[in-house]
Amino acid sequence: MRIMAVGDIVLQHDAPDPYFGPTTELIRAADVAIGQIEVPHTTETGVTAITVPSPPSRPDDLGAMARAGFDIGTVAGNHAFDLGERGVLDTLAHAHRFGLLTCGTGADLEAAERPSVIERGGRRVGVLSFNCVGPRESWATSRKAGSAFVKVLTHFDLDDLNPGNPPQIYTFCDRVTLTRMTDAIERLRAEVDIVVVALHKGYGHTPARIDAYEYELAHAAVDAGADLVIGHHAHIMRGVEMYRGRAIFHGMGNFVTITTALTPSADDDSEELKAWMRRRVEMYGFAPDPNMPAYPFHPESRNTAIAVLDVDDDGTLHPGFVPCWIDDDARPVPVARGERDSVAAYIEDITRRAGLETEFRWDGDVVRVA
Repeated sequence: MRIMAVGDIVLQHDAPDPYFGPTTELIRAADVAIGQIEVPHTTETGVTAITVPSPPSRPDDLGAMARAGFDIGTVAGNHAFDLGERGVLDTLAHAHRFGLLTCGTGADLEAAERPSVIERGGRRVGVLSFNCVGPRESWATSRKAGSAFVKVLTHFDLDDLNPGNPPQIYTFCDRVTLTRMTDAIERLRAEVDIVVVALHKGYGHTPARIDAYEYELAHAAVDAGADLVIGHHAHIMRGVEMYRGRAIFHGMGNFVTITTALTPSADDDSEELKAWMRRRVEMYGFAPDPNMPAYPFHPESRNTAIAVLDVDDDGTLHPGFVPCWIDDDARPVPVARGERDSVAAYIEDITRRAGLETEFRWDGDVVRVA
């Protein structure tokens, strides 16, 4: 069995099918393919989010994801509730219309925590999806649609007590919501052969950085029974960790992420968007490539990958990834050994910079991790 998973998918541009073209054959060959549906697909236009909200994506564009070979869309994320309850429910309905299973959001918290389960060749694969980043409006409750979530706390400590100095920042998971996540994983573990957990987490648009809560969260998922942990949200790759024999992809970065929502036109009067563009430079130190207006992301984010988990008949797991380069047309393109080796080298480098000792080796067109 081969399971594949990718990071964020944003379809906010005309005719999205060609953007999947270079990876379609590879994704279709997988027994199970998983991708993160990053933004709502709805005709709703009423904005609910308190930060820079995503505009609605066309419902029919989810068909491009299905035609590209994806089976499951994880949906828990910070943009899930940008267009309110209708945005949440419309996204699920249209994904299902195209044959995509979904997990991570729902009409209430119980529904949002419900896994997707798919059977291939006599094996059952279960997938769960949780959001770990703001805004709180994205969270589901017993009476409100939204995302399954783990609450993350941030503590600031001024070690030298000098006013105005940058503080030390500590992050850690709220125990109640972390336990809800691990309980859900344990229940799923008892029902399926392979468990995949998708976590929307991490500090955005910054190379290599993995915060303390991310290790706590991912390790808890593996301890509860996850065979593969996939991170996304930061819109840039993060390092790969091996923990108790299981692969943790701390951030898969972008896959097909085409949007003009972060590239305002000359007559755009959105004060929030203008403020975001200023903060993007201040916080993350980059401005998008003006030659790629539909890809307003960090230059290093063009290094990306498809996570791979091959499962032998006896259940032995072989994790790895297919390196990909996002080309000048914003299409992720798989690269084999000898073709832009810098992508695999980049992923190994950011893994080392995060202090992880993961081993990397080529095995055909897959880079294995151990």
